[in-house]
Amino acid sequence: MSPILVRPVREQLEHDRVIRLLQAKYKRKFEVAINPGNEQTTPVGNGPSPWYPDLVLQSSERGRKLLGVVEVETAESVNNLEAMSQWAALSKQRAPFHLYVPTSSIDTARRLCADLDIPVAELWAYQLIGDQFRFTLVQRTQGAEPPPRPRPAETTVRAAAPAERPAANGRAATAARSSSGSRTRPTRRTAPAATARRKPAVKAKTPARRATTGKASARKTASRTSKRR
Repeated sequence: MSPILVRPVREQLEHDRVIRLLQAKYKRKFEVAINPGNEQTTPVGNGPSPWYPDLVLQSSERGRKLLGVVEVETAESVNNLEAMSQWAALSKQRAPFHLYVPTSSIDTARRLCADLDIPVAELWAYQLIGDQFRFTLVQRTQGAEPPPRPRPAETTVRAAAPAERPAANGRAATAARSSSGSRTRPTRRTAPAATARRKPAVKAKTPARRATTGKASARKTASRTSKRR
């Protein structure tokens, strides 16, 4: 089916440039076919009037199964007529529908999709900054992202509570050991020190007393002998 809107030359060049940038992006996971400008290379859908989306995402297998369709819009092509015909038809294909619009047209694209009940797997915004395009994911359906898992977080908190009790018991045991050790260490150290001080004193006094006693007895014996003579 031929395009509904004929874009100005400047917008058409920008539109085709975004298509080629997305082709390089999606090539990492899919076999990508593009239909830039007036080219009609890869159609989707059955019937006498197939559609030619800007990008066709296929599997790398032999059957080339359709895995997604991508449509790139410019500021003038985000309107009710384009959404009713092209967006609605592409979203009914058996593959996720990805929509890229300028950043200034995000609110309009959201309103059109909500009013016309058009399911969009991913809604992206693109913006030209300098000479480079920047792509930002704005919206993604619940089926395209993994569901939240709050249960593992709860189990982690519950498992952490019992782990604190052994730590407290271990600290109490360590404190008890340190306190008991502090009581016994002073008695063990002071006992040898006191014994070491007393022994030299006794040994030093004993020879002195014996020497004094020997001299006195020798004097007494000498005086008795002189008297007898």
